Amino acid sequence: MAAKGPYYITTAIAYASGKPHIGNTYEIVLADAIARFKRQQGYDVFFQTGTDEHGIKIEEKAKAKGITPKQFVDDAYSEIRRIWDLMNTSYDKFIRTTDDYHEKQIQKIFKKLYDQGDIYKGSYEGMYCTPCESFWTASQLVDGKCPDCGRPVQPASEEAYFFKMSKYAPKLIQYIEDHPEFIQPPARKNEMINNFLKPGLQDLCVSRTSFTWGIPVTFDPGHVVYVWLDALLNYITGIGYDADGEHGDLYRSHWPADLHLIGKDIVRFHTIYWPIFLMALGEPLPRQVFGHPWLLVGDGKMSKSKGNTIYADTLVDMFGIDAVRYYMIHEMPFDNDGVFTWDTMVERYNSDLANTLGNLVKRTISMGNQYLGGVIEDRKAKEAVDDDLYEVVLGARAKVEEKMSTLHVADAVTDIFDLFKRCNKYIDETTPWILGKEEDKKDRLSTVLYNLCDSIVIGASLLMPYMPDTAKAILSQMNTEEADYDRLGDRGAFVSGTKVTEEPETLFERKKLEDVLKEVDKLYPAVKEEERDKAPKEDAGTIGHKPEITIDDFDRVELRIGVVKACEAVAKSKKLLCSQVDVGDKTLQIVSGIRKYYTPEEMVGKRVLVVTNLAPARLAGVESQGMLLCTEDKEGNYVLMTPEKDAPAGAEVC
Repeated sequence: MAAKGPYYITTAIAYASGKPHIGNTYEIVLADAIARFKRQQGYDVFFQTGTDEHGIKIEEKAKAKGITPKQFVDDAYSEIRRIWDLMNTSYDKFIRTTDDYHEKQIQKIFKKLYDQGDIYKGSYEGMYCTPCESFWTASQLVDGKCPDCGRPVQPASEEAYFFKMSKYAPKLIQYIEDHPEFIQPPARKNEMINNFLKPGLQDLCVSRTSFTWGIPVTFDPGHVVYVWLDALLNYITGIGYDADGEHGDLYRSHWPADLHLIGKDIVRFHTIYWPIFLMALGEPLPRQVFGHPWLLVGDGKMSKSKGNTIYADTLVDMFGIDAVRYYMIHEMPFDNDGVFTWDTMVERYNSDLANTLGNLVKRTISMGNQYLGGVIEDRKAKEAVDDDLYEVVLGARAKVEEKMSTLHVADAVTDIFDLFKRCNKYIDETTPWILGKEEDKKDRLSTVLYNLCDSIVIGASLLMPYMPDTAKAILSQMNTEEADYDRLGDRGAFVSGTKVTEEPETLFERKKLEDVLKEVDKLYPAVKEEERDKAPKEDAGTIGHKPEITIDDFDRVELRIGVVKACEAVAKSKKLLCSQVDVGDKTLQIVSGIRKYYTPEEMVGKRVLVVTNLAPARLAGVESQGMLLCTEDKEGNYVLMTPEKDAPAGAEVC
């Protein structure tokens, strides 16, 4: 395969304040799948991730534990890297912002920006949010709290250096408008321009004197470089950027980055602050920044106080690495939050992995051994159904490539599993177990099993970036190698006459939901109400306000009055109810996690507020076509939102 040039992919660097949960881990798995796919295509990929290790929050946590900040971040770094390695991620570099070379370059960059007049000395008086490491003016606060996370802020006043953000804002606006692909998904781009850039940027505080755990400003003792200037420039220092212009070979060959992956909650910092810093340094901007959605647990964000913080190693112990990778990738829409539930995890594991994929591979190999002694030949006994199979199989590569080119990674994986589903249908259509009973059908039987093996090898090769260990296990049982990417659109990935393994392994053992839930109950005991009430706000996930939206954004959501006509418990779930809701011109089937708070009998006849234009989703195997609006009372119980008066079904909320 001919090389296709360099490809540089980066992720947000994990804040070294504790163990990453599965929502944090999703990003590194997503990045790894993209990096592996680009390598498969023939690109010279460099994949960088790392840890953000400075700031007052680190200093305070270290003090509380009675250790130095460096000891604290060393421990956190080890744990973060352990999780990244556990998930089989193929990063090329793991940078730490405490690395000597990074710290030296940040000091040189700070001095360079100061010398050219982009940084100036002043003083700051305002409100400071420690978890977000952000200053706010009184007018920016929401109900007296941080507008980003909703947590309390503290008054702060100190001498500081500031970066002239407003100087570069017009240039950045023009760049974003000239490069519509720069910020993805498009909704994130509109939010940055309308909510932050056009209203006007304030100059950014880039040094602190109220704590010491940071990179010292070389020409002004007592000042340390503020976290955003420090952390946001790791993506260039990590590949050899030098403030004096003596860049390394890797920087010269791979910058600008082709793709920068971050969570949607930090898009502002990475699409406004970072590009402006790069502009000030005279460096090209990354080609694309993708603000991916969140992976939520059940009906909301993970919280230690709720006992629902789930870690990747816990899931791996229960389901295996590739099953967790599959769920993370497959269950995340392009621009909407994904949801993790134990019910859905078990359903996906059994349905997609054990049945669709695992059973396909095992029974194909078993039939090859039973009827053909394990030697699978293409005897050219072709029938029309074979072309139908190969139309799907040979068309899969183009579909995957198209989806990956727009970062619709979940859809790409769905296309691969559609290939495996077509193989299962082909078995039902050709009935090899019947062909095996008739001597004059042996050529046809051999051809059928060859077509299956060939299709499975193509599918496994396409699956390699997403579930690498599983793909390797399949190819090993087929006694063949990964097919070259350029040949995945052609027949013959499996060499005729190859002998498959005699004892096929079970790739995924089916699991019983009740057994899994018993383990979950041991791992995540319910948190007592009095303990939840005492939980510190940082762990409790206090209310955070979302970014401001326009009337056009709101107008996209269709809210109507609904009347529940029927309701029943979802058989495979302890949490879900399935309601049939009359919304005027149609009846929607809506699955909601409210079984703990309402019985099916209580639901019937209720008037509820319904999101009627939500994309359908499957929960515990049942399709949900909308959403019932709820809130929480002071005891943490879910409460349905209902109209004050008996408005008719279908009445629009406006």
